[in-house]
Amino acid sequence: MKTHFDELLDFPTVLNFKVMGLACDELPDLIIAELQKHTPGDYVPKIKPSSKGTYLSVSIAVTVTSKEHIETIYTTLMAIEQVRYVL
Repeated sequence: MKTHFDELLDFPTVLNFKVMGLACDELPDLIIAELQKHTPGDYVPKIKPSSKGTYLSVSIAVTVTSKEHIETIYTTLMAIEQVRYVL
């Protein structure tokens, strides 16, 4: 990935990741499991269903330590089968 996070942010910093995926009970747990691999911690996701209930939006605050760390988290979260977007 060619990003400029290192020019815009001072590390470590807390970023709020918003993950949108298919509505299923295990989506928040899958997201947290992947985050635990790269950034262990206690996460409290905010979950909001779409108006038709087809999708879930999961917002989680994560402490990141570098540009590479951010890119790794994005890549890992996008690899989850149920995930459609990561912002």
